Amino acid sequence: MATYRVTPALHRFLLTVKHVSFRSRWCIVASRTQYSTVYDPSEKTFDKILIANRGEIACRVIKTCKKMGIKTVAVHSDVDSSAVHVKMADEAVCVGPAPTNKSYLNTDAIMEAIRKTGAQAVHPGYGFLSENKEFARRLAAEGVTFIGPDTHAIQAMGDKIESKLIAKDAKVNTIPGFDGVVKDVDEAVRIAREIGYPVMIKASAGGGGKGMRIACNDEETREGFRFSSQEAASSFGDDRLLIEKFIDNPRHIEIQVLADKHGNALWLNERECSIQRRNQKVVEEAPSTFLDPETRRAMGEQAVSLAKAVQYSSAGTVEFLVDSARNFFFLEMNTRLQVEHPITECITGLDLVQEMIRVAKGYSLRHKQADIPINGWAIESRVYAEDPYKSFGLPSIGRLSQYQEPLGLPAVRVDSGIQEGSEISIYYDPMISKLVTYGSTRAEALQRMEEALDNYVIRGVTHNIPLLREIIVHPLFVKGDISTKFLTDVYPDGFKGHQLTDSERRELLATAACVFVAAQLRSQKFEGNLRVSTAQQVQKRWELSLKLDKGIHAVTVLRSGSTYTVELDEKRLDVTSEWNLASALLPVTINGTQRTMQCLSRDASGDMSLQYLGTVFKVRVLSRLAAELSRHMPEKVPEDTSSILRSPMPGTVVTVSVKPGDAVAEGQEICVIEAMKMQNSMTAAKAAKVKSVHCKAGETVGEGDVLVELE
Repeated sequence: MATYRVTPALHRFLLTVKHVSFRSRWCIVASRTQYSTVYDPSEKTFDKILIANRGEIACRVIKTCKKMGIKTVAVHSDVDSSAVHVKMADEAVCVGPAPTNKSYLNTDAIMEAIRKTGAQAVHPGYGFLSENKEFARRLAAEGVTFIGPDTHAIQAMGDKIESKLIAKDAKVNTIPGFDGVVKDVDEAVRIAREIGYPVMIKASAGGGGKGMRIACNDEETREGFRFSSQEAASSFGDDRLLIEKFIDNPRHIEIQVLADKHGNALWLNERECSIQRRNQKVVEEAPSTFLDPETRRAMGEQAVSLAKAVQYSSAGTVEFLVDSARNFFFLEMNTRLQVEHPITECITGLDLVQEMIRVAKGYSLRHKQADIPINGWAIESRVYAEDPYKSFGLPSIGRLSQYQEPLGLPAVRVDSGIQEGSEISIYYDPMISKLVTYGSTRAEALQRMEEALDNYVIRGVTHNIPLLREIIVHPLFVKGDISTKFLTDVYPDGFKGHQLTDSERRELLATAACVFVAAQLRSQKFEGNLRVSTAQQVQKRWELSLKLDKGIHAVTVLRSGSTYTVELDEKRLDVTSEWNLASALLPVTINGTQRTMQCLSRDASGDMSLQYLGTVFKVRVLSRLAAELSRHMPEKVPEDTSSILRSPMPGTVVTVSVKPGDAVAEGQEICVIEAMKMQNSMTAAKAAKVKSVHCKAGETVGEGDVLVELE
């Protein structure tokens, strides 16, 4: 048999085919792609583009470049050498070690990569260098095209103070506030008092929710000034802050704009981005349920007016806060491709990355305002490696031991930059993917999102699918009655997971009992046959005891082929499935209702973890005899967490405010942990004396590591 050598180029091609299924990755309805990259061979753009980014956005840009016949160059840190975007690109260059300031923000290394590969243009994606005017200037000086706006627009809109003044001059509605740089904490308090509480303290050069704090009194202003300035310096290298009036209970609605170098500008409708935690978006949709045509047009026209005021040329986003009376106020302009751009592509049919490349080459826009439609509805859920039970999402790290995207479902798009085996590290944003569903109506898009979340397999890291699924089925969200305070209003005591109704509890228990029985029956067979041919007839009735939370339930299971009849709580449930326990997904039909569950783990002691309606529930399933005997087993005494402060997430210790022997009050800050450029204050759970300190500034800590012990 002949043997063939797989060259590096062929290896990259094969991986590209694996990860770029053009039809399956995009929103598809009635076999029609919801946005199209129409490649005109006579329209010359670039031969080679370098993507100065990583993860899903780098993969997203590469896909459009391939459709346009453009070669691509990926840059990566040393820990990202096996990342998906590296495998997809035609070429790849390492630009430094893992920390972002030594790799993805290392402009010298990236400029050298451009020279080495001969790239004619750079697409910055979002974050990192996407709004860095000095990087854009360096590219221009070397004759390399920056696929984005010019440096004037980046500077004008990147500075919150200057952008607000320009917006006023362009007749754009703005939020009342202080139009200068806040010099120190005392001035911050004085300005906040003059504006009137509550106020928003935010980084002048910021974005993405970083460097932002709400203050309702002088003490919160002092604390907010400290944290915001530190986060701003860490994330943007600029600790300047501004203060403005906080619009209570607003919606966050943004307008997508697209402009060329010939004075043409369009608004591509709105995106509703009100579901947020820590000022970072979680679920977005397009269009918004709240806007009427008149408000939509007014917001769009003001967004275009602002773009023209700074001679903007590229895709950009103008963000607004909208109050209950549909009054809207300019928040900021992001001079880059937005994270949530896919939902705009779904309802307009435009490929925004392609439009950015065309504009950067100097072509005029191909569309007029009247050409921009709203076709259907699109929902985006940001899937993060986060623990949603901790402040609605604190970062989680680890390796994806099992990963399966729900691309087999209709009208589902997944923008991701990871694969099974990928590492979610402490160095970068914990986003796993952007899960997008499309429908002809909002109800259809929401139903598809439910199914997609239920069919999304993520193992090895903690993720926020439980929270995402609860959001999209919540009655207020379904009605469109939302604001930026949705999460804190709906879950004032924090997110606790799905709260089971009586019928849902029976469905969960019945499925757990059936999985237990199916596993027992499978263990009795080898290659489809009974292990011992002389064994007695296969058992058809089981008397079980199930424990869920603190409740214990007596359950009887009767088997007839692949259907089980389960008796519990004086109810009978018929449960049918193929019972393929090796599959990551467990589709079942319970009394005619179809459900998709996931069995995450089972062990010999009867403990089982089932993902049901998005939330993972722990169920113990035992025979009646085993359950009776287990009552005599000793139970583990839970740890007294009030005397031990553990890190709730992996991160870096920024400051430690106490030493052994210090007396601390309840709620007093003990240390500050930074993860993914967000700083989190760790406080004492009770008044006590510090017994020992197990960390120091600059150290890296893992989730659950002991930081401080109290007496």
